[in-house]
Amino acid sequence: MQQEIRFATFNAFNLAPAGQQLYDNLLPLTDAEYEAKLDWTARQIDLLDADVIGFQEIFSQATLRDVLSRTRGYRHATHVGFDPDPAAERLTPSVALVSRLPLAAPGVRHAAYPDGVAMPDGSGEARTFSRALIHAPIVLSPDCTVDVVVVHLKSKRPDYRGGDSAEDPLLFGLACLRSLVRRGTEAVALRVLLTSMAKQHGRPQIVLGDFNDVADAVSTTIVMGNGTALSGRLFDACQLQQRQDHLRHVGFSIMHEGSYTTIDHILVSEAFNPALPNAIGEVIDVVYLNDHVVLELPAASDHGQVLARIRLFDEMRGLTDAGV
Repeated sequence: MQQEIRFATFNAFNLAPAGQQLYDNLLPLTDAEYEAKLDWTARQIDLLDADVIGFQEIFSQATLRDVLSRTRGYRHATHVGFDPDPAAERLTPSVALVSRLPLAAPGVRHAAYPDGVAMPDGSGEARTFSRALIHAPIVLSPDCTVDVVVVHLKSKRPDYRGGDSAEDPLLFGLACLRSLVRRGTEAVALRVLLTSMAKQHGRPQIVLGDFNDVADAVSTTIVMGNGTALSGRLFDACQLQQRQDHLRHVGFSIMHEGSYTTIDHILVSEAFNPALPNAIGEVIDVVYLNDHVVLELPAASDHGQVLARIRLFDEMRGLTDAGV
């Protein structure tokens, strides 16, 4: 019986085929750079050794499959991913899920906001997530299935319109505000979706992703349901972890303009909060793989990976071993 289950979130940083133009200010990967990036990503996945991994910034699911083929432990893992519209002018980033544990049902993609969710300014311009999320029910044991959701919320990159320029403080501020409003709306849509999912299935939940903001930001706390009834709330795994060694714990997932912060999070439902009566397990610890961020390795991601080790209580029996 496997009592420790490992969940991770991994922003792969523009994982795309060689020669593919992604952004106007970013050169495509050369063949050599592509090979180096895929090899590094495969090694990092094996280092995580997680049972379930949520990925962001996947521009090509075929490229992710190429990465998995280079790993030791994930060549036969279940891969859930959906490519963007092939008719689009250029590739856009998407998310993916890879699991060594069995799925209770096929993973699904959620692109549209739930009914009733709209931009608060009434413009109606955004009715979908900037990056569609993925939901998959993962079987932990014959008696326990967990709903795992992989997300990548709207970035802080200013949303300029027309000939707007950062040189004008008003236009710059409004562009930043538009991004904030979009991310906040996505957070509301995600909270509504998670609540509906909990009512429909009644299963524990784990959310893996790049939230593009810190854990106590308004958008992130909306997703967690802070201020609402305890039932249905989500908790930051980092805050729940049982091992709080501050000399060892160096928790950051990105470095921006010399500042270290964490915008990649693993959220868990009350089933993994041992302070609550119906808990079935607990977060042992949360580990950040981030040395490559400080070293600025050219083949590496610009995000650190976040790994949560969850231990199921002894009452859980018959847990299925992860297939490799």
